Amino acid sequence: MAKLGKNAPNEQEGKETVEFFKDLDREALNTERFLEKYSKQLGIVFGVLILGVLGFFAYKQFVVAPQNVEAVKSFLAAQKKQTEGKDKEALGGKSAANPGFVGTYNEYSGTNVGKLSAYNAGLLKFKEGKFQEAYDLLDNFSSDNKTLMALKFGAMADAKSGLNKNDEALALLDKASTASDDPYTTYYFTRKAGIVALGLKKNAEAKKYFSAIDEKYQDYDNGMSDSYIEMTKYF
Repeated sequence: MAKLGKNAPNEQEGKETVEFFKDLDREALNTERFLEKYSKQLGIVFGVLILGVLGFFAYKQFVVAPQNVEAVKSFLAAQKKQTEGKDKEALGGKSAANPGFVGTYNEYSGTNVGKLSAYNAGLLKFKEGKFQEAYDLLDNFSSDNKTLMALKFGAMADAKSGLNKNDEALALLDKASTASDDPYTTYYFTRKAGIVALGLKKNAEAKKYFSAIDEKYQDYDNGMSDSYIEMTKYF
């Protein structure tokens, strides 16, 4: 058997390096041929992508931004009416001259201010005793603010109670009690859920809510949870 020279490992490494670069050259050549063959199609794809990006920014600048400005103006006008005690005018929705909260939501429902208008309109509809309309408007409100979402579910629960649908009201109060990180908001809706559960004679559920208050929110409750827990034994 022939003996390998001292330089054999280096020679082998050199061959491997040459082969490696040859492979790279072949891959580069294949890529070039691919680009030449499909240059027209790729140009169309890239063109569509660029147009999509430009269209998105144009939409944000020339459509969404002006809508937000107009929505804020409309919302503030309705809010001014409400602070003046003119609830019907604040509610609006009957003419373009006075859109109010309803008109602001209808026109700018895709904006955050438009969604907030739905919330305010829902509260005013509830005040009028139009509970289903109130519920529907409140249901259209959404926000990243957890406390506002808790208030939404609580107001929707009140609307359901107004419609004598107290089981659905309880389910919404349960959502309200867990929606927020704010301790007082959580306490408030947990207590309210417990009272509604007690009224529905769902004593086990009522006890669960009042026990949670007793464990976590005694500072807000002044010991009332103990009395409610006792009530679950007899009602």
